Order: sequence, then C-alpha cells, then structure tokens
Amino acid sequence: MSSRADSAAATRRALLDAAAELLDEGGPDAVTLRAVGARAGVSRGAPYGHFPDKEHLLAAVAARSWEAVGEQLDALITDRRRAPAERLEQALSGLMETGRRRPYAYGLMFAAPGADHPEALAAVSRTHDQFLAIVADVIGDKDRAGPIGALLMTSVHGIVAMENSGQLTAEKWHVTGDDLLRMLIARIG
Repeated sequence: MSSRADSAAATRRALLDAAAELLDEGGPDAVTLRAVGARAGVSRGAPYGHFPDKEHLLAAVAARSWEAVGEQLDALITDRRRAPAERLEQALSGLMETGRRRPYAYGLMFAAPGADHPEALAAVSRTHDQFLAIVADVIGDKDRAGPIGALLMTSVHGIVAMENSGQLTAEKWHVTGDDLLRMLIARIG
C-alpha cells in the first residue's frame, strides 16, 4: 500500500508528464490545467492541488527539463575517460538536441524564471555551475569560464533558433549546426 505522499508524488509526475507531452504537441497554448488533468487521467481538481496556475505548471516543466540536463552534465563531469573538449561538445550537443526535439520546452528553459518559481531557479543555477565547471576544464581558467561559457551558450542558442526556423541548412551555408559547434569548441580550446 502506498502512502499518501507517494500517491501525491506519482500524481505530480503524471501531471508533469502530461504537460510535457501537450507542450511538445502544441506549444504553451495546448497546456491548460484541465487538459493536463485529462491527459494524466486524474480528477478535474487534481492539477489545481499541485499547481496554482498554468505558469507554475510550465515552470515545473522547465525545471524538470533543466534537471534532465543536469543529470547529463553530472555524468559528463565524472567521465574522465573523455577529453575536456569532448565533454564540452557532448554537453552542448545534448542541449542542442533538446532544442531540436523539444523546441517549446527548450523555449521555456530559457525564459527567465521568477522568484516565485524557486524549483526552476535552483535547476537553472545548478546546471549553470556544472556547465561552467566543464568550460573551465577545457580552457584551464576558472575566471574566464563565465565569458567563454556565455559565448558558447549564446552561440548554441542561435544555432538552435536558426535550425528550428529553417534558416540554418547545409545547402544554404555549407555547414551544419554540429559543425559550427565543433568549430566553436576548437576556437576556445
């Protein structure tokens, strides 16, 4: 027999899964508390017991997406079999893949979370620190990790935006987003 806390946690996970699915299928407009509850197969009032409104639900989806990125970064940080530049490429490739496969969730991830979303703020802060540790490993200078990390992150964000809009194609530019990423890492290494 599961406890009430276990049941509540399972319902919350089901709601977040349903919200992520709806977001992927139709963007933020497709995510309503009513639709999420129906998709999750819970009572009409259940979503409101976990999230006061759609904004909080979407912030939780963004936090969960950042947490998944954080898990990937943890694995890369501890993987000393790979060279630092390879770990950095894997970190950024993973983020680019999220942007390619889940553009709406990716967009939420890069919307600045407000102070009333501490879960999202904590997830963003954690991955920021992890990412900068990987960058510092590549360049050998913790003081320059912030500016170099910002250069890499904004570049990757631009690559994803151009790919998703159809503006970055190998036919047009004679380069892929993955090629651009490797070029960036080679330049900073």
